[in-house]
Amino acid sequence: MRVNRILLSSSLVVVALVIQVSVLARLHLPGAVPDLLLLTVLGLALVYGHVGGSLVGFAAGLLADLAPPADHAVGRYALVLCVVGYLAGLVKPESGQMRSATGPMAVVVAAAIGTTLLYAGVGALVGDTAARNVGLGGLLFSAALYDLLLAPFVVPGVMALARRAENDPLAENSSAKSGDVASGWSSSGTGLRIGAQRGLRAKAARARVARAGRIKGVKRL
Repeated sequence: MRVNRILLSSSLVVVALVIQVSVLARLHLPGAVPDLLLLTVLGLALVYGHVGGSLVGFAAGLLADLAPPADHAVGRYALVLCVVGYLAGLVKPESGQMRSATGPMAVVVAAAIGTTLLYAGVGALVGDTAARNVGLGGLLFSAALYDLLLAPFVVPGVMALARRAENDPLAENSSAKSGDVASGWSSSGTGLRIGAQRGLRAKAARARVARAGRIKGVKRL
């Protein structure tokens, strides 16, 4: 991954995790909790593709596994977000931009349901049956609903930041090229010569007018 991708992804993931733990997790909503971290991974995966999405998802999930008050096995959510980030990256359009909001919203719903099912499945393998006690159906519905309501405020912004970070090197190159052209134009002296010639011509014209005025005044005397 590029340096700008790493910096942007790290910043967004950390901010999303802090908001997730300090704000969203304390809302005490019925059912699941809005997953801001998942939406951030989805937004980055839709721009970076399946490889970048899987790497960002794994790093984000591992950070969530280690951050308090996590009470599950380390690596569980990292595996889930890695798979979800990879699958979301496969939906990335060739042009890099979504033509409508239907595609991202469908990805959000599928990712919310898939994340809940995969997380519960991995938990069942390691002996965690908390999802059964809460009710898997309620978790699926509430997770899809909360993430879908939160997605319009998160996913487009994350995708816009990711695209802007991707275009920064091109913008710098283009500005450098324009600077080279401008410096080359100035160093050639063409503009300076034209300006100097125009200034000399204007001075000569004014001098001729003044001389003619003085000659006329002498003749009248």
